[in-house]
Amino acid sequence: MAITAKILKAIIRNDAMKQDFGGMLFGWDVGTIGGVLAMPAMQEKYGFKDYDDKGKANMSQNIASTLQAGCFLACFITPWLTDKWGRRWALIGTGAVTTVGVILQAGSAGKGSLAAMYVGRFVAGLGVGAASMLTPLYVSECAPRAIRGGLTAFYQLFIVTGVMISFWINYGALQHFKGAATYVVPLALQALPAVLLILFMFMVPESPRWTAKQDNWEETTRIISKLRALPTDHSYVQNEIQEMAQQLENERRLIGEASTKTLLKEMWLVPGNRKRAIISVFLMIWQQMTGVNAINYYAPQIFRGLGMTGTSVQLFATGVYGIVKVVGCFVFLVFAADSLGRRWSLLWTSAAQAISMYIVGAYGKTEPPQEGKPISAFGYVAIVLIYLWAVFFQFGWGPVCWILVSEIPTARLRALNVAIGAATQWLFNFIIARTVLTMQVTMGTAGYGMFFLFGTFGWIMGIFVWFFIPETKGVSLEQMDKLFGVTEAPKALEDDAEAAVEVKKEKCEKN
Repeated sequence: MAITAKILKAIIRNDAMKQDFGGMLFGWDVGTIGGVLAMPAMQEKYGFKDYDDKGKANMSQNIASTLQAGCFLACFITPWLTDKWGRRWALIGTGAVTTVGVILQAGSAGKGSLAAMYVGRFVAGLGVGAASMLTPLYVSECAPRAIRGGLTAFYQLFIVTGVMISFWINYGALQHFKGAATYVVPLALQALPAVLLILFMFMVPESPRWTAKQDNWEETTRIISKLRALPTDHSYVQNEIQEMAQQLENERRLIGEASTKTLLKEMWLVPGNRKRAIISVFLMIWQQMTGVNAINYYAPQIFRGLGMTGTSVQLFATGVYGIVKVVGCFVFLVFAADSLGRRWSLLWTSAAQAISMYIVGAYGKTEPPQEGKPISAFGYVAIVLIYLWAVFFQFGWGPVCWILVSEIPTARLRALNVAIGAATQWLFNFIIARTVLTMQVTMGTAGYGMFFLFGTFGWIMGIFVWFFIPETKGVSLEQMDKLFGVTEAPKALEDDAEAAVEVKKEKCEKN
């Protein structure tokens, strides 16, 4: 329980709940669209109610996946913005952009304009994608090392909380509203976490590691003192400042001033940095190939495929799924985030998720649900395993991927590394959002082949973790270089720097 007390105190000191509305923004937008697309009123207004199953699947996937296109693009713009203007102002901007996108989505309902819906989801995606990169980055740079995993995991907790709330809003709207209000209200309420993000980010300080990169050490000391609730002359504060200063000085001495070209060279030519970038990319690929967003986006359709009938019943089951995700993530946060370790969390959940998906697939293969008949005992087992699978995901591949991607890079590459990880996540998120319903229709009865596919990826993920992921629990951000073998100036970059100096000398001599 000592870990629990530390985390709860850190929530107060580090304003973690205020920071992580970026995570809720992510989850809320992701969770809303599946239920909205399942509503008959929405399908009728936008003209695809009478389509066959394949036509509905294509239309739903087009609308859902437009958000991911915006998210993917945002990941290439955000690193420059956050390095220039800071983490805090960049997060405020993401909330504003998302709000504009939500207004366009809700406004498209007046005439059932698909064009306005697409534009609104793309614009909202720009904000959601930026937040998906900035929030874990900001939290990891503000958190003390002892509980950095727990605080960064709050990002995942807020994602699943946003997903859960949006699920129940969809259900409540269907139960209590009629006509266009059943889907307009859920679409409009997507702006709530964006507005809260804007408001609360005005109450928190800038990332101390960003201010240190700007050589504003007075402000950095003040921020660290506030975040740690210690006086500025306390040894803990001074040691943390010295670690940051030493690392930044070493980086500047060895590499020089940052530019996009220099950062990319440093990332891909230095073996230890390249390893961290590749790990980040594959972690995000595997996270999406667990199938998590297959269920987040299309939970009502997934539960229908498992034998549940009626939109109301499907949305209710989806709401329960959201609660299970939140409880699972909270238990991980309190009891395992900074005790079990990153590596073992990923390993055991890989196996557990794979087994769960195989059993659900076996149900679809051997006892597929039949219209007009009750769900079999095996069917209820499959539904329970979907819920258990959600818990397993929250104990590993949900929060731990974001923890690792935000904590393993060296300081000057952190924003770029998180951006590459987030871009990869959104690219494969887009692929999942655009193909899941088609897989459900085409890959066997009840889409059993899709579950077998996700289960197989579970084993592949576990093998990857076993061979390539080191344990980072308790390692400070400034010590990650040593863990990954980056302890001296890379020869290739030294040669480039020396060559550039020689060229300048020759020019001066000629002049």
